[in-house]
Amino acid sequence: MSEVDGADDGPAKRPGKDPGDGGGGGTGTGGATDSGGGTGGGARLGGWTRFVTARPRLSLLVALLLTALAVVAGSGVADRLGSGGWEDPTAQSTYATKALEREFPASQPNLLLLLDAGGASVDDPSVAAEAKRIAARLAAEHGVTGVGSYWQSGSPALKARDGHEALIAARITGDETAAADTLDRLAPSYRGKSGPVEVEVGGPIAVRHEMQTTIKEDLTRAEMIALPVTLLLLVMVFGSAVAALLPLGVGIIAILGTNAVLRGLTEVTDVSVFAMNLTTALGLGLAIDYALFIVRRFREELATGAPPRAAVGVTLRTAGRTVLFSSLTVAVSLAAMLVFPQYFLRSFAYAGIAVVLLAAAAALILLPAALMLLGDRVNSLDLRRLFRRGRQDPAGGGAAWGRMAALVMRRAPLFAVATTAGLIVLGLPFLGVKFGTADDRQLPSGAESHIVQQHIRDGFPGSPGGALEVLAEGSATRTEYARYRERIAALPEVLRVDGPLVKGDAAYFSVLPKGEAVDEGAQRLVGELRAADAPFDTSVTGTAAVLVDSKHAIADRLPWAIAFITIVTLLLVFLLTGSVLIPVQAVLLNALSLTAMFGAVVWVFQDGHLSGLLDFTSSGSIETTLPVLMFCVAFGLSMDYGVFLLSRIKEEYDHTGDHREAVRFGLQRTGGLITAAAVILAVVMVAIGTSRVANTKMLGLGVALAVLMDAMVVRSLLVPAVMRLTGTATWWAPGPLRRFHDRFGLSEAETPEPAPDAVSKAGPAPDAVPEESAESGRDRAEARG
Repeated sequence: MSEVDGADDGPAKRPGKDPGDGGGGGTGTGGATDSGGGTGGGARLGGWTRFVTARPRLSLLVALLLTALAVVAGSGVADRLGSGGWEDPTAQSTYATKALEREFPASQPNLLLLLDAGGASVDDPSVAAEAKRIAARLAAEHGVTGVGSYWQSGSPALKARDGHEALIAARITGDETAAADTLDRLAPSYRGKSGPVEVEVGGPIAVRHEMQTTIKEDLTRAEMIALPVTLLLLVMVFGSAVAALLPLGVGIIAILGTNAVLRGLTEVTDVSVFAMNLTTALGLGLAIDYALFIVRRFREELATGAPPRAAVGVTLRTAGRTVLFSSLTVAVSLAAMLVFPQYFLRSFAYAGIAVVLLAAAAALILLPAALMLLGDRVNSLDLRRLFRRGRQDPAGGGAAWGRMAALVMRRAPLFAVATTAGLIVLGLPFLGVKFGTADDRQLPSGAESHIVQQHIRDGFPGSPGGALEVLAEGSATRTEYARYRERIAALPEVLRVDGPLVKGDAAYFSVLPKGEAVDEGAQRLVGELRAADAPFDTSVTGTAAVLVDSKHAIADRLPWAIAFITIVTLLLVFLLTGSVLIPVQAVLLNALSLTAMFGAVVWVFQDGHLSGLLDFTSSGSIETTLPVLMFCVAFGLSMDYGVFLLSRIKEEYDHTGDHREAVRFGLQRTGGLITAAAVILAVVMVAIGTSRVANTKMLGLGVALAVLMDAMVVRSLLVPAVMRLTGTATWWAPGPLRRFHDRFGLSEAETPEPAPDAVSKAGPAPDAVPEESAESGRDRAEARG
């Protein structure tokens, strides 16, 4: 089931040579019979192989045209992406926000002008006159409403404690795109020196717009860093510059195609600008992973003397099947984010699923066509020739990996306990995680909107712009409003209550917390306000209320997301291996591999360690949705590498029935390639991590750490140790499930040689297995040695 080759393939024969990296055992020494010619001894080329190789030039031409259309369709996508999406659209705070925007636009200011009078007082007549002139001018601007200021209201919350700074607040109307356009039009004419005051522009709309602009600039820089470094690493892995360019081409196609998909999605739903970072990272990373395994397998087939068409056929039946299976596991992990209501998380599902499927499609359709045309020229421009001496290890350092696997299995209890304990210790800081919301501190310290908000935090009483708004709906008397105001003013976390402002049967109160806008006190205050008795219907919004509702939405949906990932992963790994225990091991060890990432996120980005080195400002909390996003992405990538390793172990066990040797051989043949793929993906993620936006930096560096820990610690040490401890019980499955797997299971290898114990139970196989050629036997001996 789900094989890359069509169902018309005849009975496959056991390979005579050692299967190549990327998995599985297909026949490579012989050619294949096909209408296009090319014969060899063994299996026929399947329908899928004939499809992708029948018209290779036409396939590449069509791909080129589609890529050109994708460039056109995806142009300007960044300008249509939003910088929000952290709120739950069904929450009470979202309802109250929309109602207040409609009825009381002045209650929701998103633009702040910070006026600095220098050494003078903001109450100086000349300063006050200039401030009133600026406020009046702002009120007359198109797209601006609800203008208020310290000089109009006299509110102490809008005046700095030292008396030298004060605020003008307003609301820019429209959706994110329209509001950003208005800000672009207004900001240059207001910032800077204006009479006796210096004006700086800030507020939530300025923070979001500056964040969006910064991400776009950083993404361009990350691509300029990642592409040449990735190409250099690919040349080091392949030797051939021609072979190295192929994975890069697949990645670029996946990225451009996903940008077009995101551009289309913006017509029907909101998409976060942060999703573009994931598009670049996964587009390059996964496309390179998939192409790496396919190109390597193809080159190994050519090395045995197989003609290009036969080599493509074997490659698709072996490494191609693993690529298909792997892409499904990654897509499943990313699809789990669709259960959450926040469009920030859903956007990553859109981008991730699109880029994974496009990368797999390009690797399984376009790459074989290119390999068909290149043939032996895929090895051209060997840039390592001058530095290479002696015969290269065809497994890419496989002998060393084999020796390490043997050592780990000899001391399996020690490695299992030590590795598990070490990973748990690295994850302990996450026990102290504090969840918050994204604010100006995501931006670099020199960003104007960050400077404005920092001035407000440090110099103003309470938290201007961080007030909680209480919407009251239903008819009420002035006395009832007054009693309700007294009731909420008496709450311990309340600094001041303003209002009510009444309009028909609706009114609102502005409640200023004593601490910061989203600290624990402000979050407690949200619950107290919602629980307070009132003779009318109330709903609470504001920064802290949005955070409380977002945390509730994530906590409510997280079990469903985890259950979805777990169940589907268990099923997919079972279809690959036919084992009951291996899927459970895969899920648990994958989760364990993420502990270092989560611990580092808290230790670095919440607690502020290394903030100087990494150049970011710690807010003392982690944005609520980021751990969910990082879990889904990192878990999927870990499964990606797990599939490559497990498929080789499974194939070898089917051939020999020797569990310990299968584990050793599987790591020997995939360890070097998985590590190379992980390093390349980590380079891409680190390039994303050079962003000046703290959340993007955390995503890039955190996932890079998780990928490296998974490849170099979990796959290299913990997996072989645990599989050695579980022994042959690893492969057990009850009879009904075993029969289900025999019928529907997915195997990368062509029909394998039955293991000795299977032969004794089931009798001889109906098809004879061809003996290995001398050449392939030597290859296998060398690979094992």
